[in-house]
Amino acid sequence: MTLSDAVAHLSPERWATADRLLIRKALAEFAHERLLTPEPLGEGAYVVRSDDGLTRYRFTAAVLRLDHWQIDAESITRHRDGTELPLNALEFFTELRGALGLSDAILPVYLEEISSTLSGICYKLTKPAVPAAELSRSGFQEIETGMTEGHPCFVANNGRLGFGVHEYLSYAPETASPVRLIWLAARKDRAAFTAGAGLDYESFLRAELGEETLARFDRVLRDKGLDPAEYLLIPAHPWQWWNKLSVTFAAEVAQGRLVCLGEGDDEYLAQQSIRTFFNRTSPEKHYVKTALSVINMGFMRGLSAAYMEATPAINDWLANLIETDETLRGTGLTIIRERAAVGYRHLEYEAATDRYSPYRKMLAALWRESPVPSLEEGEQLATMASLLHVDRDGGSFAGALIERSGLAPTEWLRRYLHAYLTPLLHSFYAYDLVFMPHGENVILVLKDGVVQRAIFKDIAEEIAVMDPDAVLPPVVERIRVEVPEDKKLLSIFTDVFDCFFRFLSANLVTEGLIDEDAFWGSVAACVTAYQEATPHLADKFKQYDMFAPEFALSCLNRLQLRNNEQMVDLADPSGALQLIGTLKNPIA
Repeated sequence: MTLSDAVAHLSPERWATADRLLIRKALAEFAHERLLTPEPLGEGAYVVRSDDGLTRYRFTAAVLRLDHWQIDAESITRHRDGTELPLNALEFFTELRGALGLSDAILPVYLEEISSTLSGICYKLTKPAVPAAELSRSGFQEIETGMTEGHPCFVANNGRLGFGVHEYLSYAPETASPVRLIWLAARKDRAAFTAGAGLDYESFLRAELGEETLARFDRVLRDKGLDPAEYLLIPAHPWQWWNKLSVTFAAEVAQGRLVCLGEGDDEYLAQQSIRTFFNRTSPEKHYVKTALSVINMGFMRGLSAAYMEATPAINDWLANLIETDETLRGTGLTIIRERAAVGYRHLEYEAATDRYSPYRKMLAALWRESPVPSLEEGEQLATMASLLHVDRDGGSFAGALIERSGLAPTEWLRRYLHAYLTPLLHSFYAYDLVFMPHGENVILVLKDGVVQRAIFKDIAEEIAVMDPDAVLPPVVERIRVEVPEDKKLLSIFTDVFDCFFRFLSANLVTEGLIDEDAFWGSVAACVTAYQEATPHLADKFKQYDMFAPEFALSCLNRLQLRNNEQMVDLADPSGALQLIGTLKNPIA
């Protein structure tokens, strides 16, 4: 690749389009989070003024349930001193820095994340425009790499601070570039491998890597006069090796505690979460999730070696709970378990840091089951994030599935909600168990466009049990969290209603496929059907009322605008929430 090829996606026309799309999202989400207060001008027109009152952004919008601003991107204009100015996203954030609470320290770094997000939009605009109807019939990984929006709430959602442009082109999911992982040998006195029930290290790695590759790695160690029996193998993201491990862990390499063995033979594709890889060479093999010390959406995306040790056991515990619960089994819910994990402890950095430090999250990996072998005849897989995807002509992926199914939109929704929402409700009410069920953490199994069942993933790092008295096996104790009573149901109201259904509803309403009453009526019917089927939990339904008139508005962008490197204090996740007023519950 030539130097100019690396930036070929950056043209004035594409940048102008990206500016417009990003300002549309910023206006919509910041109005939703009450950082900006659009003034009505009549007939669906609004204006937002800069901090100094001299610059005005005008646009037309429909304001839907949950205070959702559906803004027409083409309608946005910018005015100052009686003159219309071109849209400029970087100037937008500077003009509104006071309203957005951007400190002197955060503003330039946030602008860097915005610049990276805009560059990503430009790259996506170079790809052929695939109609939603065509994408909806595509393969699992075509859908995964065909997503264009990223997280629906976050404005700076593709920051990826740390990637150079050549690395972006190699490792970003939307570029669909095949990646070979780099394998390291780590001395056993500093590394630990744990696996789920019935798995052992040797046979697991033989199945993943094959005899030839293992023999090659053994030879590398023996040629250095080292004994392979004293080492464990750890896969690493290529970026992590070149940028962190070979530099920050230089002492480990110099002293032979870490040995670079070279690339593995299988080709992988980066997933939406950026540090998880799908095996393209052998789709039935495990996903590999790696540590990646890149800042993206409010966190350094490392992986804790200490956390990894309990990961397989937590997954086994949850898989067993699902298998033995009649309601969960009845929805078809499964999880793809994180079956094995390996982590490396750098003792000197550990002595210098607390357990939440990014320096403790630089070298670890886990293996997660592939959903591919579980498919039955005629079934296809799609990330649930795809339901929010809209093509360049405004056609939604969800709308394309409904069309393909031949079902009435409410019937299509009923089946989807039974597969996705019912298990979340039952986990909450029966077990005080919550997931992080956003679009990227859920895989849908489809047949002829109809949702058959849901597969939840990202288990050990994302699930929590909120009952202080729940009896948990000691190895699973880590997932217990203390959450104030009045915030418990936000796990559904915020994560599901506000951060997912709000957008799904808006897309289907805008396309004219359904009206808001019918959409939220379908959600209400799902909750009612679940409650009627589980009358023994009636006291819990009263205590945590899904039909309450309103719920607290939890603001994600406010967290990132305040601190883009560490959005949430991991020691007190619920204490870090930015709750600003309330939203009317659309199913009340």
